[in-house]
Amino acid sequence: MSKMSAILLGDAMIPSPGFKGAWEKYLSQYGDIAFAGDWEPSWDKLQFRRLEVEKQGPEIEPCEPLVLEHGKDASVLMGLFIACSSKVMEAMPNLRIIGVSRAGLENVNVEEATKRGILVFNVMGRNAHAVSDFAVGMMLAECRNIARAFHSIKSGEWRKTFVNSDNVPELGGKTIGIVGFGNIGRLVAKKLSGFEPNIIVYDPYTPAESIKEAGCQPVDLDTLFSTADFVTIHARLTEDNKGMIGKDLIDKMKPTSYFINTGRAGLVDQDALAAALKEKRIMGAALDVFTTEPIAKDSPFLELDNVTLTTHIAGTTSDALNNSPYLLAADIAAFLKGEKARFIINKEVLENEGFKEWLASVRG
Repeated sequence: MSKMSAILLGDAMIPSPGFKGAWEKYLSQYGDIAFAGDWEPSWDKLQFRRLEVEKQGPEIEPCEPLVLEHGKDASVLMGLFIACSSKVMEAMPNLRIIGVSRAGLENVNVEEATKRGILVFNVMGRNAHAVSDFAVGMMLAECRNIARAFHSIKSGEWRKTFVNSDNVPELGGKTIGIVGFGNIGRLVAKKLSGFEPNIIVYDPYTPAESIKEAGCQPVDLDTLFSTADFVTIHARLTEDNKGMIGKDLIDKMKPTSYFINTGRAGLVDQDALAAALKEKRIMGAALDVFTTEPIAKDSPFLELDNVTLTTHIAGTTSDALNNSPYLLAADIAAFLKGEKARFIINKEVLENEGFKEWLASVRG
């Protein structure tokens, strides 16, 4: 039986002790930790680097020096936002498993990993409860002026008049449009159900029957944007759907409607959204994601009084962050035991002869 050797590279969001604890709990029987450390311990630098990788891919990052120093003999690389580029794979000739404790794969060159016979794991739904909680909160914060009222008190005012004062809604009976019906979108629908709204869904990858079984109505994008009182975004960003929510869809929204985005800024034409808010062609918006983070100082959103802005924190709860390395390690361990793994991305690697030979040696 061959032993695995692991490089565990945490960062400011999930430091390496989290990955080390997960390895020791689930994977220590299969091998040792060659190195555990943090490739980017600065929170501010991490936010910039992760956003650039999400926009441009992992190849924009140089090979991490810790990989060059410790990775030559390692067969496993685990982390959160570490850029797993072709350069990293080249520096780790014995690499067989890459695991990232997040749902997104923007920081992994999956195509290159597949070519090299490297199995990729992620953690789908690790922060689904966190983001879905936050999305519902953002709806209420924006339409009920919670943040603006708080700010007025802190500023020495007692403000009771707002942009939407003539039309402050309740969620009951309203139509809520959900774009994307994966783990997060489904939880948003479930959590909103207690308000008794009408929920419509656009997701071309989810069967209509599955949407109906969740108590929602499948519709096309035009119908969703033209009829929803609230539009909330929960789709993943891909090359195919960049900018999918453009001026034409935003212009279809009702003047009393609200736009909520806790997904990805790249899905939305930001200029069109800002213009619709400025001209009050929609009632308001709540945004947790931006094309540049921290938000640019000249962003038009900063000048508006009908938008709630937060600092990309929808998925950042202690529970979601602390649990995700353990979910990742547990899934890898299940795979090594020959049990069903939930989070394998490139299953075609399982037919790679080199990978099969390595796996057989690890399983003994």
